[in-house]
Amino acid sequence: MPPTAPILRNYEPVVIGPQKPSSSELSPIQEEILRLKKEQNAVILAHNYQIEPIQRIADYVGDSLGLAYKAAETDADTILFCGVHFMAETAKIVNPGKTVLLPDLEAGCSLSDSCPPEDLRAFKEKHPELYVVAYINCSAGVKALSDVICTSGNAVKIVEQVPADKEILFVPDQNLGQWVARQTDRKIHLWPGSCYVHVLFTVQAIEELQDQYPDAPLVAHPECTEAVRDIADEVCSTEKMIGFCRDHPAREFIVITESGMLHRLHREVPEKTFIAGPTENCACNDCRYMKMNTIEKVRDALQKKQPEIQLDEEIRQAAYQPIKRMLDWSR
Repeated sequence: MPPTAPILRNYEPVVIGPQKPSSSELSPIQEEILRLKKEQNAVILAHNYQIEPIQRIADYVGDSLGLAYKAAETDADTILFCGVHFMAETAKIVNPGKTVLLPDLEAGCSLSDSCPPEDLRAFKEKHPELYVVAYINCSAGVKALSDVICTSGNAVKIVEQVPADKEILFVPDQNLGQWVARQTDRKIHLWPGSCYVHVLFTVQAIEELQDQYPDAPLVAHPECTEAVRDIADEVCSTEKMIGFCRDHPAREFIVITESGMLHRLHREVPEKTFIAGPTENCACNDCRYMKMNTIEKVRDALQKKQPEIQLDEEIRQAAYQPIKRMLDWSR
């Protein structure tokens, strides 16, 4: 049988680098947001996957671990969280007395949806011996049922501190859990959840891009499938991608995660070039939930002080303990 012919994609790679500098000027909406923020003693926290106009006016841009620390440490009266719902919930869990806003309440997460609290509760009743390590990409209800929370940036460190005599249930991301199991040699039961964005990356599409950029190291997020992780030069959280790309001698990098990360990389390592990881059908990969937040919605949230995150106090208190354990174990 003859070898399969390569698929000729009908798109050009998405490239951000020194040859495409961004404007330093702020739009009138961005200026208004900064004015409202100052008037209301608000802080704007944004995830790495947010659009570039939001990242530029945020007080802090980072991954879930960094955002959790910033939310816990802030002395602002209002937290405007530019991310998805579970992230804003986390900010509210550690700041019950503060107003926490999310530009769009419909900004959800496929990972969070894959593990409903009632399903986890039922599973725990059948397997009470399991120690639940929950990836932060889950609802407050799931956090409340967990023993400790982790992020992609600290998952290995967290799992290594779980008592050795405990079998672990890792929820909800099976790909991250599988990667952690390989790093730690722990017996881990995996919940069958995944990030719809990261599982769309395929080896074939990536290898075709590598043919165009043969000298570019491949850096991938651990939420990717094992097949993609196995061809990567580095597998790490979005925050650790910054240091890897800064310190590596290469001038070009293929980045296998949500496309918003390229803006952060370009801002922090401006002298290098970043190429978005492709899927079978697209030159880059956007999270439809992350992109529900727009610069207009950010302004409207500050103007109206809505939508506001509300949590049942019993669930909040229960969810706080595993988050606090994570923060303590990560220091």
